[in-house]
Amino acid sequence: MPSSSVKLFACFLGIFVAYLLFGIVQESIVKKKYGENDKFTYILSLVFFQCIFNAIVSKVILVVRNTPRDTTPSTMYAFASFTYLFAMLASNYALEFVSYPMQVLGKSVKPVPVMLLGVLIARRRYPLIKYFYVLLIVAGVVLFMYKKPKETTKMVESGGIIGIGEFLLMVSLAFDGLTGGIQDRIRNSHRVQAYHMMYSMNIWSCLWASIGVIATGEIYGLFNFITLYPHVLGQMFLLGLTGAIGQNFIFLTIEWFGPLTCSIFTTTRKFFTILCSVIIFGNPITNQQIFGTALVFCGLFLEQFFGRANHR
Repeated sequence: MPSSSVKLFACFLGIFVAYLLFGIVQESIVKKKYGENDKFTYILSLVFFQCIFNAIVSKVILVVRNTPRDTTPSTMYAFASFTYLFAMLASNYALEFVSYPMQVLGKSVKPVPVMLLGVLIARRRYPLIKYFYVLLIVAGVVLFMYKKPKETTKMVESGGIIGIGEFLLMVSLAFDGLTGGIQDRIRNSHRVQAYHMMYSMNIWSCLWASIGVIATGEIYGLFNFITLYPHVLGQMFLLGLTGAIGQNFIFLTIEWFGPLTCSIFTTTRKFFTILCSVIIFGNPITNQQIFGTALVFCGLFLEQFFGRANHR
């Protein structure tokens, strides 16, 4: 058996490389212009591909490990997968309106809705220091999103200070909070293993997404788009594969080293994903946004190192 340090390095490398490639491929698919002025707008199909790969990988691992049968009612997974799917859809649709660094940073504030929903719905209590960490995260995002007076005037004239992309990110975070709450309930009520949850969540998401793809007729548009630009199919395959591999390493990290180590790994890779997006795709970023990004990741790391230890 490999040593603990080898496992730790393998998990970090797996999460870092898989999701770094995932981010590059995702931005390349969604933000790129094809032909004269075509854009990839088949987000539901893209998410459907990701869920298929996640379901296949998790099923293979369940069979190889000969894992006992999951006793969780299917209805609980049906609800959880619905919110999980909508969180993914909202964050992917947001990319049509905001930069990739903004999307990654926006999704990094997931502890905020989880904490708020925990206080309002589950009546959970948190130490005061945890609110300070969350305040750092919120302040960083506000700084990143803040526009100068001239830019703000233009945004108000065009429809509002909060744009469609920012609104979609907030919707995604709200659904993330709901998904986390349902998953906590599943874990508390049933003895379920991580790969059972990964498989059931994604197989149900495949069902919901397939209904949407067929009902909206998106599948026909995607077919025509791939006919014109066949290389997109390879990119979608790579996106699904890297996402599934990354999710697998996340579960392995949690299983071997716990959620704290996993959170540190995922937070680190998000920082480098933003860095790669700025360098590779030339996304502009101001000094104010750099400072805001630093505040967000400072709050995230403090919350992970100290907030979890003080959590009650």
